[in-house]
Amino acid sequence: MKAGGNLKILIAVIIFSVIILIHELGHFLLAKKNGIVVTEFSLGMGPRLFSTQKGETRYSIKLFPIGGSCAMLGEDTGEDELPGTFNAAPVWGRISVVAAGPVFNFILAFILSVIITAFVGYDPAEIMEVEANSPAAEAGLKEGDVITEFNGYQVDVARDLYMYSFLNELTEEPITVQVRREGKKETITYTPDASVRYLLGFNRSDENSMEVLSLIEGMPLEEAGLQAGDVITSINGTPVPDGAAYEAYIEKHPLSQEAVDITYQRDGLEYDAVITPKEYRTPKTGFSYNMGYVKATGFQVLKYAVLDVKYMIRTTLLSLKELVTGGLGVKDLSGPVGVVDAIGTAYEETKSQGALMLWMNMLNMAVLLSANLGVMNLLPLPALDGGRLVFLLIEAVRKKPINREVEGMVHFAGLMLLMILMVVVMYNDILKIF
Repeated sequence: MKAGGNLKILIAVIIFSVIILIHELGHFLLAKKNGIVVTEFSLGMGPRLFSTQKGETRYSIKLFPIGGSCAMLGEDTGEDELPGTFNAAPVWGRISVVAAGPVFNFILAFILSVIITAFVGYDPAEIMEVEANSPAAEAGLKEGDVITEFNGYQVDVARDLYMYSFLNELTEEPITVQVRREGKKETITYTPDASVRYLLGFNRSDENSMEVLSLIEGMPLEEAGLQAGDVITSINGTPVPDGAAYEAYIEKHPLSQEAVDITYQRDGLEYDAVITPKEYRTPKTGFSYNMGYVKATGFQVLKYAVLDVKYMIRTTLLSLKELVTGGLGVKDLSGPVGVVDAIGTAYEETKSQGALMLWMNMLNMAVLLSANLGVMNLLPLPALDGGRLVFLLIEAVRKKPINREVEGMVHFAGLMLLMILMVVVMYNDILKIF
């Protein structure tokens, strides 16, 4: 493996290790605070590479740097009566111990965001240009306005607008924008224009090829019976041997609502089909907004560091919502392998921009991962911190715990399902890379 590849993996391992170490440190410190014996505090999983015993705690570094643990006495055995065990601590003390891991991840994300904001600044959602004579301009939207809300979606930074557009397809319904202008708030509503295109509905295997890679469901070529692997050879009798010829034809003869004659090849045989292109309307906001960063000063650093962490947390929650509602699938999830690849990609894309931008980008990845880990661990699912908090909160309300054996079985079942999901996600990550 090349030195650059080794460095990317090393950076990813360091980022993972720090995030996990801080998470487990939260559990560790609050366990000590509540008189709970920590039997082992470890970084990594698998067999021990190095360990040392100090007092009642063994500190270990293990072979696989993709996890960590803070093992507490009696945590999963139900030994309520023995001093120093997890279940002997007051219920609110145990709640603080379990919640401390995710909370420490959010604290780490904030500290790193302060560093990034101090060096790089923040990205205000400022309108840079309004299209002349557009509905947005006629409604009163102006260059220099700072967007604070878009169709009811709160906008703190420009990235919020990008995330909204990624998760919500713009329609020709009225747009409501709230902006800050000269210290005052203005609310502007307008109906956007739409650009109109006519499409056949296919994706090519690459820009130089006319081989059909995939077909868009409900679009003309799919309805005409074409399949992935077919090769389009001519349009209205004009040969299109490659992507350049196709683009030149479309530029000279734009598709419209008039039918076109398509010739294509499949398994060495030639076929003809008469296709009526389908109208595709793309609504336009009528404005462009800032995508760069401006310097933060004084308390702005703290303010926008908080907003940065908020953005990361909200992005994670919205992604989970898309996963639950079917907008995203398991194939869209990434595990350790996918994250290492993402860190490597970010490293390659920014290393030419200088050491400062490279490390700021790596810190930004750490903020995202730390906030993501905090949110994921708070999900009320068995085996996660959130699942344990559910049982503890029920105990706090009932004034007595749920049967320890039942709780243990629930968490064990959740752990098994989590392991299966991790294997599936890792398999998908490997397929994406190779």
